[in-house]
Amino acid sequence: MRRSQLFGRSRRENSESPRDKRYVVYVNAEEQAALEARAVVAGGITVPRLLVESAMNANVQTRSDVRKFITGVFELQDGLAAIGNNVNQLAKFANTERVYPSDAEATFEEVRRVARLIEATVQSWDLT
Repeated sequence: MRRSQLFGRSRRENSESPRDKRYVVYVNAEEQAALEARAVVAGGITVPRLLVESAMNANVQTRSDVRKFITGVFELQDGLAAIGNNVNQLAKFANTERVYPSDAEATFEEVRRVARLIEATVQSWDLT
């Protein structure tokens, strides 16, 4: 019995339009071994098929995607630190003057907004 009969189709489905574009990718020996191992684990597919299927997967996170995410989190952290400074100033004023500052509620709403933004950002990424 042929492999394709045991494990299903070994090549990609025919395409409506011709596949006339080719990419050449150079890898070192370590990368080659890793790609070949992943292709075997993925069901004994070819490395080119593995690369195409991986790249076309909407859930793929590239290193540049992760860098953008980390940069965004740091920006959010800086914004939250600035808001925290405002909260400290409001607390000092309230303790010194024994008066609730008029702009305190707007500051606290901004804290809640940024906290929700951070939570949504972190939940949108699977970092595993």
